[in-house]
Amino acid sequence: MTVMDKQGKPSRIVTGETMAHYPENDSTEIIAPIAQILEQGKSTWVLSANKAYTEGKGEDILLTGNVIITQKDNNDIELRTEKLNLDTLRDNAYTDLAVSMKSPHGTTNSVGLHASLQEKTINLHSRVRGHYDAPPTN
Repeated sequence: MTVMDKQGKPSRIVTGETMAHYPENDSTEIIAPIAQILEQGKSTWVLSANKAYTEGKGEDILLTGNVIITQKDNNDIELRTEKLNLDTLRDNAYTDLAVSMKSPHGTTNSVGLHASLQEKTINLHSRVRGHYDAPPTN
């Protein structure tokens, strides 16, 4: 499935092993989804999980089981959790479960997260712990 932006360019590409649509409640379930979030001239973010579930037009998507977020061309940055809600209208992602973030210089763990894709900010909610290895200076 490809979602287009207001200019008619792809903004999201979602694939998966299988997809089932249930007309009774207009819901869709995707097994082993992989979603790419595209922005012109910027890194592509890739989200994967065991399952994805949405209703209606897919404005709110629930990813569950081994949720991983990384960049397509840079696996140095990675976020992991077991459940992530995506609000595609407001470009927000949030969870109330444990989160682990890895970067080239450290790891941060917390319980709960809210990310604004538009503002490029991540707020960690509680029990935040981490370590940072400063890059070497010449």
